[in-house]
Amino acid sequence: MMLRRASVFTLTACALTLLCVLQLLALAHAPAAFHPDAVDVQLRPGERIVLGQAELAAPDAGQRHIGVRRDAAGAYFVRNASTGRALLLLRGKDEQRTGATILRTGQTFQLGATRFTVDAATSTMLAFSAGGQQWSYDGATLRRGGAVQGACPDSRPGARLLGAWNRFAPHAMTMARPLVFGANLHCGNRLGLAGIDGGAAMASRTQEGIVLAASNTPLLVDGEALAERDYPLGGVTALIAGRTRMMVAIDGNHLLLRPASHVALFSEARAPLPAQVTWEWRQRGAWTLPPAAVLPAAALLLGALGTAVFQVLGGSSLWTWRAAGILIVGSGVAALLLQRAGHAPGIGIALVLAWAALWYAVLAPGKLHLVTSAAVLLLGVGLLAQLELGLGGAESSWLRHVQKTACLVAVGVALGVLPRLFRRTTPLTQARLEWLLLLLAALALTALALQVAFGDETGVFDIQPVEFAKLALAALAAHCLALGMSPQAASGGIRRWLRLGAPALLFIVLLALALVQVDDYSPLILLLVWSTAMALCYALASRSFKLAGALAAGALLCVGAIALLHSAGPAQLANWQFYGDRFQVWLDPATHPHTGQQMLAGGRAIADGGWWGSDGVLGMTTLGQHAGSAMRIPAVQDDFAPSFFMNRHGLAASLGLWLLQALFVAGLLQVAAGAWADSVAARDFRRAWSGRFRCFALCGGAAFVLGHLLLSWGTNLAIFPIMGQPMSFLSAGGSHLLFFICPLLAFGSFSAQSLEEY
Repeated sequence: MMLRRASVFTLTACALTLLCVLQLLALAHAPAAFHPDAVDVQLRPGERIVLGQAELAAPDAGQRHIGVRRDAAGAYFVRNASTGRALLLLRGKDEQRTGATILRTGQTFQLGATRFTVDAATSTMLAFSAGGQQWSYDGATLRRGGAVQGACPDSRPGARLLGAWNRFAPHAMTMARPLVFGANLHCGNRLGLAGIDGGAAMASRTQEGIVLAASNTPLLVDGEALAERDYPLGGVTALIAGRTRMMVAIDGNHLLLRPASHVALFSEARAPLPAQVTWEWRQRGAWTLPPAAVLPAAALLLGALGTAVFQVLGGSSLWTWRAAGILIVGSGVAALLLQRAGHAPGIGIALVLAWAALWYAVLAPGKLHLVTSAAVLLLGVGLLAQLELGLGGAESSWLRHVQKTACLVAVGVALGVLPRLFRRTTPLTQARLEWLLLLLAALALTALALQVAFGDETGVFDIQPVEFAKLALAALAAHCLALGMSPQAASGGIRRWLRLGAPALLFIVLLALALVQVDDYSPLILLLVWSTAMALCYALASRSFKLAGALAAGALLCVGAIALLHSAGPAQLANWQFYGDRFQVWLDPATHPHTGQQMLAGGRAIADGGWWGSDGVLGMTTLGQHAGSAMRIPAVQDDFAPSFFMNRHGLAASLGLWLLQALFVAGLLQVAAGAWADSVAARDFRRAWSGRFRCFALCGGAAFVLGHLLLSWGTNLAIFPIMGQPMSFLSAGGSHLLFFICPLLAFGSFSAQSLEEY
């Protein structure tokens, strides 16, 4: 037994050391990169200039994007010189979109040959007319002559449900949907205009009122072309062109634009520029700290080093380990706050924080279990892949993914280890757990409500509440199953059924959110995998072998259905109303080169990688180098991170990654099996209930992880149609890592440690 424990530790330590060395090599081999720290524009009074992608070092800006002029009094003005890309002006927290205006009563606006008159406009309602037609729009629903229009023929089920909800819900509870001008059909929230392309203009609600904006068609407001309107730069703190955010400062004759994100990188500090524009250059650094963070970082570093030295010299006090964990968490939080403020520490410093957390999990007192070992190595692989992606990008913001992940690893992993180091003075009773689960469910439902009200399918306030909701659903279902299998609960009456039905509400809310808010069906697949797995666990635990057989047969039928769909032709699915376009792209991506870009580009990247990587030696010679065409895969940092990994390191390395992923899921199930065995052998109700709860919670977590892995690999390998789910540990999914993976890892490690204490 001691040999086996030593072997697990030795293998984990050696593999983690190798991963840290590879990350260091990637940093060392990365070529020098330069970017403009400031764009200095100097115009004489009355002079004009148009700035674009080349002058602003903004990769996603237009070739001619920002028109800048200086009037006779010396004041600077800007306008949007691009017909298809937005320009945003920020004044503190207030955001203004050029080429957009808040409609007021009595105004007129014209698209093509159609001229509209605004009959009434408030912060929540817009009434307008044209050619004898009366329209009203409240930010959620468009009405023609007082009647709601029918759904558009191409509307998906989620859009139809959302339209029905907005039709009958109170205004405060409606979900915002834009009013779209263009195309020939009046339907849904679309106002058709002959000779005008769909999406030519759009109206949407804001706190100030209904805002009208044009995209690629001239829009006249009160006879003035909205696109040609100039905006004074006085009081403007930042501009956003494409995805590049530039801080604005005016110093005498100089207009200074300081790019803060998504800045183009250059191999040397030189670029051709107009005479009125100069750049201040800065070299990308791996070990830099913002000046305000030097002293706090030095204090934290000295404290961490002191703790490490004390431990090496023989300190074995639990307080030493607790202090080290608190230091790692504090350093990770500080680095996250600095990154959020736009002063991210160098990538080398972020990696050191992540390494400290990973080694902390490996070296912490107690047995190193399979679930912890596999998770630590998977996190190391994910950091390596994201680091290569960041160093291989042609603009600065690619590194922010690995910086954020490294900080989250420092916070999440260290927080997951700390509970093991604090002895519980009182056991966690069933009543206390129920209150905690009630709080967990309330937080999850509140977060989902906020996403529906203020966010979109990407989340709300830069987080994905659905990840936290999955954790809450797994915990609630585990408690209800554990309670339902207790002999003492058989006579609980209505209270028992209320307890057992508690996860149903959260499940229904997640299902509704998947149908209404998300533009693909991957959450439905995740919930199907989870619910099937939990039903199978219940069948095995209760020895209902007929139910287990039926579930296994259903799973086989699903596999057969996927194979049958894959053999079908696109014409056979042409009339499908339920995401039929996704299935057609999946079956024949070559005839849909635009919508099938992800699948086609991902397939080419995997083919280029082959078995041994794009360099033929598992990516060892391309560490830190430019990533090539793989960078052009849409969402390569999230949904298609496996395609990049297979391109860089090959299918042989992917087999090792599959093995690690299988070991992690097996580690969770191993601890779950131990918890179930402990509950069977228990002689008191509390211990038996605790074992059942831990068993079902770990099985639920493993089911969600398995669902993520199946969806991600299936999407990248074209086994399934395109579905937007990150791959656990590998993708840059911050919410998935912090709100699901790290808590699951902590619970698995804590449960395994608890089994040894009995």
